[in-house]
Amino acid sequence: MPLHVTLVNPPYPAGSHQHPPFTPLGLGYLAAVLEKNGYKVDVIDCQVIKMSYEEIKSEIYKRQPNIVGITSTTLTYKSALRIAQVAKEICPNCVTVIGGSHVTFWDDKALQECPSLDVVVRKEGEITMLELAHRVAAGKSYSDILGITCRKNGEISKTPDRPYLENLDELPFPAHHLWPLDRLLKHGKVIFPVMTSRGCVCWCDFCTAVRMFGRRYRMRSPKNVVDEIEFLNKVYGARQFTFYDDAFTVDQKRAAEICREITSRKLKIEWDCETRVDMVTKELLRTMKESGCIAVWFGVESGSPKVLDAMQKGTSPAQILKAFKMAKEVGLMTVAGVILGFPGETKETAWETIKFVERVSPDDVGYYIATPYPGTPLYESVKEKGLLKITDFDKYDTATLVFENPNLSPQELRDIREQAFQRFYLRPAYFLSMIGKGRFWSFSIIRTIFAHLRRAVKLKMGLK
Repeated sequence: MPLHVTLVNPPYPAGSHQHPPFTPLGLGYLAAVLEKNGYKVDVIDCQVIKMSYEEIKSEIYKRQPNIVGITSTTLTYKSALRIAQVAKEICPNCVTVIGGSHVTFWDDKALQECPSLDVVVRKEGEITMLELAHRVAAGKSYSDILGITCRKNGEISKTPDRPYLENLDELPFPAHHLWPLDRLLKHGKVIFPVMTSRGCVCWCDFCTAVRMFGRRYRMRSPKNVVDEIEFLNKVYGARQFTFYDDAFTVDQKRAAEICREITSRKLKIEWDCETRVDMVTKELLRTMKESGCIAVWFGVESGSPKVLDAMQKGTSPAQILKAFKMAKEVGLMTVAGVILGFPGETKETAWETIKFVERVSPDDVGYYIATPYPGTPLYESVKEKGLLKITDFDKYDTATLVFENPNLSPQELRDIREQAFQRFYLRPAYFLSMIGKGRFWSFSIIRTIFAHLRRAVKLKMGLK
């Protein structure tokens, strides 16, 4: 019997209102690498198929895996620990493993908090997990594998970091076939995520990605990226994709080459991406549009130069305005990601940002509360200053202020955020813009507008 690995995507905490429409790529890559090397792999995705912990326990019991591998973000960290505990209860001889951005920077604490946890895999996990599977299958010790933190002779032991993968083209395509794709439908279709790069060249104080994947941009070749898109198109009939890179256009020449490769293969697809406002040109945006790009998510973060500087963002309001103007001129939908409540934020800077976003006038906007994730300078700063007030990671949902801001109370920030959403979606200019673009009658737009209208009425009536 080949070694059996069960990979688990833990549930979000109750009330967090997170609805991921994608296959989690981290687990997808792990599964593909393990399958390629002859191991039996299955997946329990608790975010796709809602399960109680008793149902999760029953599923693990039926499968009897040798290794239970669990991914974890900050928001799902406590759920991940509970699943490790559940797995040990019914499969006491299995090796329980947790990986992901949160435990990479919380490794020793995770092992201290959860006696049922055997191994933390830090940073990139594909080769580390494969080597761990080899050792477990052979009945050998794994305590010296690079990139892990584990228990050794009763003590917590941390091995050196594993070097990053240099040739990302060597990775097999993610194992989408292990997911119930019919449960990943969003507005009647499955949106497939594609990762074309890892790492970043920037150093924003709120971001874990660069600390997780390195301050160097490692790229898949344009041919390899489009080979994956074409494979998904032929095998699953995929027509819509999202490039899951933290910044798709860091290397603008390569981004354009990917677009030209899509066009030359005559792939009739639609896609979107996320990037920085200082990493696009009008020519590149036009090339993206011609290859099927329909929307770009820009990290605006703030409209206040003072707050942008505090974040180490490295961009300016002028660059933001220019990027949105160019994207609109070539016919792309635009989305602005905004962070409110970063240290140093005041009521004045928050409203400066809100009014700036209305001036930018994107098609959609996300207002998020600054959240200090472990591993970021933001976390270290608020902790060192004694400002970290909430340590329950179930609350780290980007809608809750978890640290003290001397200039803004949690209630004031919640009210500002709610007003920001309502001002944006309920203003006449937004209605007219959506009608002009033919988007007003789309399901998502109508649902968003009515949700904020309902909340505005409740607040007016003094209801929560």
